[in-house]
Amino acid sequence: MRAVVFAYHDVGVQCLQALLTAGIEVDLVVTHQDDPHENVWFSSVAKLCEERKIACITPTNTELISLIPQIQALAPDYLFSFYYRHMLPAELLACAKIAALNMHGSLLPKYRGRAPVNWAILHGETQTGATLHVMEAKPDAGAIVGQVAVPIGPDETATDVFGKVSQAARAVVQQVLPELLQGIVPKQANDLSKGSYFGGRKPADGEIHWQQTAAQIHNLVRAVAPPYPGAFTDWQGQRMIVACTSLNGPFPAELRLETPGIQVVDNQVFGIGGDHKAVAILNWYPANP
Repeated sequence: MRAVVFAYHDVGVQCLQALLTAGIEVDLVVTHQDDPHENVWFSSVAKLCEERKIACITPTNTELISLIPQIQALAPDYLFSFYYRHMLPAELLACAKIAALNMHGSLLPKYRGRAPVNWAILHGETQTGATLHVMEAKPDAGAIVGQVAVPIGPDETATDVFGKVSQAARAVVQQVLPELLQGIVPKQANDLSKGSYFGGRKPADGEIHWQQTAAQIHNLVRAVAPPYPGAFTDWQGQRMIVACTSLNGPFPAELRLETPGIQVVDNQVFGIGGDHKAVAILNWYPANP
């Protein structure tokens, strides 16, 4: 079996390694150039390709269409997308002789779209996972090919959970490869009515609104904790990044729970939510030291 792989990030590295281990011939890998303005804390698909001597290119989004003749000439059995950041045009998907498959970092149909791990934590989910599905023109809408769930701990950050999801993604690929190698694509319904689509997140979305509940504030901090841009609030004229919080007490009796916002008691920092409950701020620092 031969494949062309579009991949980036830790999920891209894990899933590409799984294909190579299984003996799939990867004729071409399409990845991204790292953004110099982004905190690149994850593994490099380009570096893996260099080590394994696999042809690797980094076209822009507008250049994807021009790849069609090259990929048609390769005649891949499968086209895979593993955390590649651009939508692949339908004409490109049609280059796969058997199927074009995408790995998504949630338990589809839940959390379709961008930043699925961050959104799952933000909404207080206790589990998420990785789903391999058939690619269609509409994002994350094709039939489910394989799926593995992972738990989300009450204090785990997006980075913690993303590590689990990366391993789950590799497990999904390993789970379905025996059938894929026989040219069989197992499919189950992806009922879009049982999930929602979410867009990308911006650093400005990390602003803490103290009218929210303490649990919602804690979940926001976990969802965007560094190396993501971080949750933030203004205190005494200074913008502060709130990097780590806890809902676990006991909390000082002196806290004024009726007043949302930051309070400092005995040199400890706390936040009071709109539900009159406290969250301990274990780590915060100036956004612009």
